[in-house]
Amino acid sequence: MKLFKLQCLQFLWTLKPPNRAFHGHPRLLVSDVHSQYEPIRRGKQEIPKYFNFASDVLDKWSEIEKAGKRPSNPAFWWINGKGEEVKWSFQELGFLSRKVANVLTKECGLQKGDRLIVILPRIPEWWLVNVACMRAGIVLIPGVSQLSAKDIQYRLQASKAKCIITTDKLAPAVDSVAPECQFLKTKLMVSKGSREGWLNFTELYRNQAADHSCVKTRIQDPMIIFFTSGTTGSPKMTQHSQGSLGFRPLLSERYWLDLTPSGMIWNTADTGWILTSIASVFDPWAFGSCIFIHNLPQAESSVILNTLCRFPIDALVGAPTMFRMLVQNDLSNYKFMNLKYCMSGGEPLNPEVMEQWKSQTGLDIHEVYGQTETGIICSVFKGMKIKPGSMGKAAPLYDVQIIDKSANILPPGQQGEIAVRSKPIRPLGFFSEYVDNPKKTAESERGDFYVTGDRGTMDEDGYFQFIGRDDDIIISSGYRIGPFEVESALIEHPAVVETAVVSSPDPLRGEVVKAFVVLSPAFSSSDLKSLTRDLQDHVKKTTAPYKYPRKVEFVQELPKTVTGKIKRNELRNKEWGR
Repeated sequence: MKLFKLQCLQFLWTLKPPNRAFHGHPRLLVSDVHSQYEPIRRGKQEIPKYFNFASDVLDKWSEIEKAGKRPSNPAFWWINGKGEEVKWSFQELGFLSRKVANVLTKECGLQKGDRLIVILPRIPEWWLVNVACMRAGIVLIPGVSQLSAKDIQYRLQASKAKCIITTDKLAPAVDSVAPECQFLKTKLMVSKGSREGWLNFTELYRNQAADHSCVKTRIQDPMIIFFTSGTTGSPKMTQHSQGSLGFRPLLSERYWLDLTPSGMIWNTADTGWILTSIASVFDPWAFGSCIFIHNLPQAESSVILNTLCRFPIDALVGAPTMFRMLVQNDLSNYKFMNLKYCMSGGEPLNPEVMEQWKSQTGLDIHEVYGQTETGIICSVFKGMKIKPGSMGKAAPLYDVQIIDKSANILPPGQQGEIAVRSKPIRPLGFFSEYVDNPKKTAESERGDFYVTGDRGTMDEDGYFQFIGRDDDIIISSGYRIGPFEVESALIEHPAVVETAVVSSPDPLRGEVVKAFVVLSPAFSSSDLKSLTRDLQDHVKKTTAPYKYPRKVEFVQELPKTVTGKIKRNELRNKEWGR
């Protein structure tokens, strides 16, 4: 069997010896993927010319499972908290996803390269549609369930999608804009009922044959398009390939997940976010692990905590908002069944929250930093020393640096923009392009680097620290102030549940720090003027005094994107009257 001579293969095998077993479990090697095809060269790397995650990974695990060489762990385990439960093996996942692939190709007439929008909550059908699109070569466009009719119209028109799959709840919103979407040909509804103009997804796939043959896809063929969360303007279509999402975890998945076929991971992110594709599809299944899903119609801390106590989940992934919510509870009342590894991503997690979680559960929270365009850029890997406020070191395959406006690499400790080397060879995990927007695609690079738009620092040990979005930085009386460090100081105060810091106009200083604060219920009846002074004094004692918020506004909630990120640009625009 010919082995692809990957640049990093020797390093990878020091951790994953080529005996087809890891921690006593079977595993897939890079060399297992389409070795009958001639590889293509990317600088010193050779990668397979053809690759399809469904046939080359999922079906391989199905074969291993059929041979009795994989633990009896399911591949997929879903609950809704109301007694309903779904469990699939890799063989069952293959059987059902082939039926759905036939629905898409035969009933809907979709062909390889066509685009399909799926807007579903955390229900099993979302995973079937994902795998079916891989099998048929259809480009999937996931969206979150909170999208409005206007959001849906924008996505349908921009993507020219020919098909949409959603629930009966969102079907009226789709119908209200469908006449303006000339490329939309087919509407599928996941529902027990019916609606005029819609095909019933469930009825169709149950009656389909399961003899679908997976299409042959090149490793650079488009697979998924994500609409960015829009924190810095209109959402862009960020396109990923079979290689950037599907093949990448075969090289690097161990370093942030480190799962085995007997492992089980629960990621609570919404289905429209790239973190769900990474942590609830590609990376766990590359390792043959079980993906656990709770429907979670509402993110209630008691539901999350009780689920961790009732099910053998050993890895948990969630947004900082989730962990901030969980530490508001008395965690001594909960005994987790099997939880060993916690990860947080989406935006930085305050050190105070990490300390509270650790003191009450004994577990560390490992930070993960990435973007829609790149996947995971930095991570605190298993076994790595945790430095409070740090998001870890560069992920494998990525050369991450702090650069200045001229793309010069800055020395340790100096603040600049977080960037990933993209030339002369574009890293495998990178997005292909912003679809139909070559100008934005070109603007994402500076010199030899892809620029994230985030500011940070790197220390002597290679640990990165997030400071803020480049456009979130506050310049007050000549001082550059990152919002995150002020927010971290504020959230240490017992009165603060959540906070967002932005710039606010000031006639003397140009701009000053303003904090929007969500109060803990225990402080809701406090004297707000006195509490404001208390919070300001607290920040002065916790960090450099010049960073304290000269303005404080108490609010019931903070504006957030559908993926849970705080929309600081909205707060900032309000302050500046934009």
